[in-house]
Amino acid sequence: MIDEFAKDTLHGRLRRDREALLWKLDGLSEYDARRPLTATGTNLLGLVKHVATVEARYFGEVFDRPCPDPLPRWQDSDGSDLWATEDETRDQIVGFYRRTWEHSDATIDELPLDAPGHVPWWPEPHAETNLFAVMVHVLGESVRHAGHADILREGLDGRTGLRAEYETQIDEEARAAYCAKIEQAARSAAPVRA
Repeated sequence: MIDEFAKDTLHGRLRRDREALLWKLDGLSEYDARRPLTATGTNLLGLVKHVATVEARYFGEVFDRPCPDPLPRWQDSDGSDLWATEDETRDQIVGFYRRTWEHSDATIDELPLDAPGHVPWWPEPHAETNLFAVMVHVLGESVRHAGHADILREGLDGRTGLRAEYETQIDEEARAAYCAKIEQAARSAAPVRA
């Protein structure tokens, strides 16, 4: 009974965070969805593409259930899963992510938590694993990148939140006052230089 509870809980959280990540693209121009927003080039559509690739590998290759979408060999990873080329459409990347969900969900639904898997890109002795460990790992990756998406979207237009139904109207004046309060605390806490 605890196995099914754990599996359902992890799977529910993964589904929630998938939707949250996609929501961060809503209403953005093609440029804003794709443009580099950090010094390392992190961008919103690239985060979606990356998380889709990660999920496809972990719930596919690790359990010998290859994803229906073609993936380059993991050994040939070159960072191209972190951004969208001019030839890739948003719909293609989102479609890939959604197809990955279906495939991943089938793997999760069909295998028990202790189903053995092999992660060839993990060092020994950790390469031998199971569905439970992979679910925790992929959930961690998804949460981490959904958090990146939160910050990037906030930087673009101030929108925040986990889902559309929880979003409130931005009160620019209240937000500015709040940030000023934090800035003042930071300045007051900083040591005085002679």
